[in-house]
Amino acid sequence: MFDPLPLLLLSASALAIRAAILLAALALDWLVGEPDLLWRHIPHPVVVMGRAISWFDRHWNRRRGLTGRQRRWRGGIAVILLALAGAGLGIALSFGGAIVAVVILAVMLAARSLDEHIRAVADALADGVEPARRAVGMIVGRDTSELSDAEIARAAIETGAENVSDGVIAPALWFLAAGLPGLFVYKLVNTADSMIGYRNARHLAFGCVAARFDDVLNIVPARLSALLICGAAALRGRGIPACRSMLVDGRHHASPNAGWPEAAMAGALDIWLAGPRRYGNRVRQARKFHETGAEADAAAILRSLRILIAAQILFAMLVLALASLA
Repeated sequence: MFDPLPLLLLSASALAIRAAILLAALALDWLVGEPDLLWRHIPHPVVVMGRAISWFDRHWNRRRGLTGRQRRWRGGIAVILLALAGAGLGIALSFGGAIVAVVILAVMLAARSLDEHIRAVADALADGVEPARRAVGMIVGRDTSELSDAEIARAAIETGAENVSDGVIAPALWFLAAGLPGLFVYKLVNTADSMIGYRNARHLAFGCVAARFDDVLNIVPARLSALLICGAAALRGRGIPACRSMLVDGRHHASPNAGWPEAAMAGALDIWLAGPRRYGNRVRQARKFHETGAEADAAAILRSLRILIAAQILFAMLVLALASLA
C-alpha cells in the first residue's frame, strides 16, 4: 500500500528550505538593492529577458502576410519557448546550491528599487511639477506630459500597489512553489506581458497569450498582496476601509489582478485612485477606487510606502512560519 507520508515530509522540508532562502533574499534585496556599478558592466537578467522577447517581436510579429490568428499562434509559441528556456535555466542553476539561489532571487526581487523609484516621485514633487512628471514617467506607461500634482501622486501610488505584487510577492510565491524554474518562468512571462501584452494594433494578437498567461500567474499573488496591504492598514486603524474598498472596487479594473491591491491601498490611505487616464492620444475611462477619499499628494505617496513596507514585513513573517517547518 502506498504511504504518502514520506513524500509529504519531503515536500514540507523543500518548502521550508525555499522559505529560508527567500527570507535571506528579501533581506539582501533591501540591503543592496540594484547596484548601478554592477549593472553598468553586465546586463541585468530582466534586460536579457527583454532582449529575447524583443527578438521574437521583431522577427515573428509581422503584420504583412499574416492573419491575426497566425500572429496569435506565433506569440503563444514564443512565450512557451521562452518559458521552457527559463525553466531549463532555473533547473540548471538549482544545482548551484542555496547561496546561488539567494543571490539570483535577490536580483529578481524589486522591493528596494520599487521603494526608491516611488520615493523619487515624492521628492520630485517638492521641486515642481515638471521634475515630478519626469520622475513618474520612469515608472508608468501612461502619458505624463500634462499630469497635475494629484495625478502624479495617484500614478506613483497605483504603481507601488500593483508592483509590490508583480515585483515582490509574485516572484517570491512562484519561487516557493517551484524553486528557481518557477521564478524564471514567472519573470519571463511578466516581462513579456509588460512588453507585448498591449491592446494595440501591433500587439493585440501577438501578445494575447503573454497577457493571459500573466493574468493566470498573478491571480493568487495580487489578492494576497491586497490582503497584506489590508493587514498593514489595520496596524494604522484603516483595516476595515481598506478591505471594504478592496472588495467593492478591486474587480473594477481593466486588469483582473491589478485592481485588488490598488483598491486596498485607496482605502488604506483614504484617498481615491484609478479613474480616467491618458495613454497617448486615448483617454481610458475607468472607475474611481474609494471615490469618497481625498486627493492624493506627496505625503500620501510616502504613507503608501510605509504601508508597502509593513505589508512586506507581514509577508516575511508568513515566510518565516513556513521556514520553521524544517
